[in-house]
Formats: sequence, structure tokens, C-alpha cells
Amino acid sequence: MSVQEYWIAFTTILQKEISRFTRIWAQTLLPPAITMTLYFVIFGNLIGSRIGEMGGFSYMQFIVPGLIMMSVITNSYSNVVSSFYGARFQKSIEELLVSPTPNWIILTGFVLGGVARGLTVGFIVTILSLFFTDLHLHNIWITILVVLMTSILFALGGFANAMFARSFDDISIVPTFILTPLTYLGGVFYSISLLPDFWQGVSMLNPILYMVNTFRYGILGVSDIDVVYALSAVTVFIVAMFTLCLTLLNKGKGIRS
Repeated sequence: MSVQEYWIAFTTILQKEISRFTRIWAQTLLPPAITMTLYFVIFGNLIGSRIGEMGGFSYMQFIVPGLIMMSVITNSYSNVVSSFYGARFQKSIEELLVSPTPNWIILTGFVLGGVARGLTVGFIVTILSLFFTDLHLHNIWITILVVLMTSILFALGGFANAMFARSFDDISIVPTFILTPLTYLGGVFYSISLLPDFWQGVSMLNPILYMVNTFRYGILGVSDIDVVYALSAVTVFIVAMFTLCLTLLNKGKGIRS
């Protein structure tokens, strides 16, 4: 295939993925916006007024970056896992695999479709947050970089989950028992400096902690984690997950009998 043919194949997959979640926006974009608004009202206004400041900022300002990142993580992941497993279930993925389209193009198209949804929801939640508090970007480049890297990583995670899943029930196991607990324990609602030394050490094993704190640094300028170390760790995770997903796709895991 020529470069132009690669580009056509990639943009076709990407456009299909974007049209998929925008066509049913009432199911994909509206619910997370409503959920995050409830978080802002309940945790930010009602509970936050009793907690006071955290990290030198109002509690609302402190949790907003974490809530934005939580919406990006959840939607990047769920878009790819549901889309690719749906393609597997309907056997439509087989038509794509027998075409001359390279597997890395297929993987990239699905992943960036998840990134598009994650960033779209993240943008919507950011706009909604401005009705509740003021946000001042400390470093716009770190903010953009970490949110992009995070959405890529969890879109890859969704792809891997879809490859291993044997039923629609299987695609909910990882979000329910792994992703949700890690997100809530990832420093979204608190600073790990409040924890005893032992639990601070345990928290350092949570990869979401690095992403949330780096994003918070980009917006507020405060972080419990060294930003350079955090970005390096996320880069390693992305390379490892991309390699895993491409290997699974090349082997036809869950696709070829």
C-alpha cells in the first residue's frame, strides 16, 4: 500500500469511530457531563465548603483537574472496548483484517477514535467546571501533553480488554474491579500527603496517581509526584500497551479460531 492508501484507511477507521459516538451523543457525551456536574455540586460545593483548602487551593479547584482526568480516562477506555468488541461480535472486524490494511493502522484508528471521545468529554467537563470555579493554566503544554498521553494509554487498555473479552460481561470486569478503584484511589479527591507514610508508598503503585497529579500540576502548579518522572512512566506504559495490543492483533487473539 502507498502512503496515500495508508492515510485513507486510517482516516476511514477514525471517521467511523468518531461518527459512532457523536451519532449517539445522548448516550456517550451527555451522561458523563451530568455525572461530573453532580460531582461538582456534591463534592465541590456541599462537601468542599466543609473541608476548606487543600494544597493551597479551594477544595473545588483542587478536585476539578482530577474529575476532568477521570472523565477522560473512563471515556477513552469505554469507547474502544465497546467498539472493538462489538466489531468482533458482529464479525465485521474480519472484513478489515483480510484487507491490505496493516494491523498497526487498524489499532491506531480505533485508539485515536477513543482519544477523540475522551478529549471531547474532557473538554465538555472543563467548560462545565468553569461555572463552579476559576481555573488558571500553570503550564498549558504539560496540560495538553498529559491529557493526550492519558487518553492514548487508556484507549489502548480498552483495546486490550476487547481482545481478551469472550462476552459482553467481560468488557465490564476491568472497569468495575480495576479501573474504578484505581481512579478513586488516584488522588482525584485528596492529596496523598494526607496519608500515613505506608499508604503513601502503596499509592505510588497506582499509575493513575501520576496522571492526575501531572494534570493538576499543569493547571494549578501543584503535584504530589515529580512531573518528569510521571511523564516518563506514562510513556513507558504507552509503549508497552501498544506493543501488547499490536502483538495480540497480529496473533488474532479472540478473532481467529
